Amino acid sequence: MDRPQLADFLRRRRESLHPRELGLAMGTRRRTPGLRREEVAILVGMSVDSYSRLEQQRGSQPSEQMVSAIARALRLDPDERDHLYRLAGYNAPFRQVSSAPVRAATLRLLDRLHDTPAQVVTDLAEIPAQNRMARALLGDQTDFTGFARSFLWRWFTDPTARRIYPAEEHDHHSRVQVAEFRAGLARRGADPYADELVERLRHESSEFADLWDRHEVAVRRLDSKRIVHPELGLIELECQTFASESEDLRLLVFTAVDGSHAAEQLRVLAERVAEQPA
Repeated sequence: MDRPQLADFLRRRRESLHPRELGLAMGTRRRTPGLRREEVAILVGMSVDSYSRLEQQRGSQPSEQMVSAIARALRLDPDERDHLYRLAGYNAPFRQVSSAPVRAATLRLLDRLHDTPAQVVTDLAEIPAQNRMARALLGDQTDFTGFARSFLWRWFTDPTARRIYPAEEHDHHSRVQVAEFRAGLARRGADPYADELVERLRHESSEFADLWDRHEVAVRRLDSKRIVHPELGLIELECQTFASESEDLRLLVFTAVDGSHAAEQLRVLAERVAEQPA
């Protein structure tokens, strides 16, 4: 907990708010701009003394629930709320973004990788965007609804989802995917949708339930993958992962060693993609 910075931030945010923004009467003896401490305390649901101590660098660490209430009372935007949590000594709560559109800059980057498969993956294993090479290599992974948006769901409930990997590697991929999924949920924080996804998977797949109960955690940043393509056969690729700042979105890029058989396979795939209508 950073008491000096927390006190300064609270005071400046309090003074920047106009009483009318919160439906409060201006009164006739308001000597300072913004809200009074007692007004913030009422909005938060804490005693005036407790709030005043925070602004005076004398307060004890507020609970996470109280920090959340202060953020709402002071009308903090998401970045300001995250800053408040960190000053109070907590990790910022996860922002629900898995269903949000992928940034336009990321989509432009995908389009510019003409000869390299690349796709965006969320921490729920959803794939909201692929470039043409990734669709040609792995199939279209974006046209799903409900829990099926998650590749993890499809992996454990739909046998056809496993065709892209050799059968002898399925156990390995199951274990790694669950471990990575668990790591993502820990960063994500409380999320009823994610909790329901886990419970449904446990109910639908005994394999998933067994792996989930092991509580293994892993984060893949560089991985080797053997992809089974229906026309080009087995393709051995390296998969590089680039994470967003909050780590809730990752860019997966598939490459091959120069001069390798896999590089030739990707070249053939790129030629076929170029011949198809955009």
